[in-house]
Amino acid sequence: MTATEDPSAAGREPLTLAQLARLAGVSTATVSKVVNGRSAVAPETRAMVEGLIRQHGFRRQRRRFSPVSVVELLFHELAGDYPTEIIRGAGQVARRHGLLVAVSELQGGHVPGDDWMEDVLGRRPAGVIAVFSSLTDAQRDRLAGSEIPVVLLDPTGDPGHRVPSVGAGNWNGGLTATRHLLGLGHRRIAVITGPAHMLSGRARLDGYRAALDTAGVPIDPDLVCHGDYRIEDGLTHTRRLLRLPDPPTAVFTCNDGQAVGVYHAAYELGLRIPDDLSVVGFDDMPPTRWSVPPLTTIRQPLAEMAAAAADMLVTLARGEPLARDRVEFATELVVRGSTAPPRHGG
Repeated sequence: MTATEDPSAAGREPLTLAQLARLAGVSTATVSKVVNGRSAVAPETRAMVEGLIRQHGFRRQRRRFSPVSVVELLFHELAGDYPTEIIRGAGQVARRHGLLVAVSELQGGHVPGDDWMEDVLGRRPAGVIAVFSSLTDAQRDRLAGSEIPVVLLDPTGDPGHRVPSVGAGNWNGGLTATRHLLGLGHRRIAVITGPAHMLSGRARLDGYRAALDTAGVPIDPDLVCHGDYRIEDGLTHTRRLLRLPDPPTAVFTCNDGQAVGVYHAAYELGLRIPDDLSVVGFDDMPPTRWSVPPLTTIRQPLAEMAAAAADMLVTLARGEPLARDRVEFATELVVRGSTAPPRHGG
């Protein structure tokens, strides 16, 4: 008799993930892959598990949060104001559901190691929000096998439909920032990008390129500077840019931290912002309004994004379906005092 031929099971209630795994003689991670439509399952195993589900039904366990249940925030790095905004947004939702927030850091990495996996499996949080970081397929499967859902926030790559995610309109943000500078009359517009292997960095750069192309302004390779979302990027690249024979009249930085570096380089060289150099950042971190002059930037609603990710996580932890696997927030231009028309044309 095969595993799908179990007449004694007639009339039973739907089975849980673990019960199906025991009946099929496979791991809970394998059953989870089948239930969630993931690949990497042998056809015969998939057919067997699907047959068991058809015969017995599948019951997602609705988790009842205990007083110590937590939402685990996994950061690639705890630096600057970015994590603060994320924690604030996720914390608002967590408190509403009686949950705590725990924070893990990868110290600059973007994929957790085995030690983190073992720790989080031991803690059994309500779920994990991976912030500007990611998990391998094997890690996601292990968490799914323990019924620990995962949501990606500001994902480093294209998550597709493999895992729920929350992001922002990065391409449109890059387009809007560059169009703002073009509208002021700038034509020599430099860009300091994010990491080339990061989805947000590529998208913001592509938006910059699209704006120049639409305006008929050739892209000068000397004005495209590759950065890593650090203040030092803005400082070192702007020092070089301002010493070019034909320097830029404006700089678009792909995060606000890089804009701080631009400000410092301009000060070193005795230039004034925006009289001699216009600057547009990206993120709209709280301190940007207090810089001198206040920074024109693209607002990415990080707290709202984190709240949306936490809401998705709570829904998944309760065994309920999501309305959408991908939520994308609009970005918007916030005009302040760091941009003005170029003094001597573009």
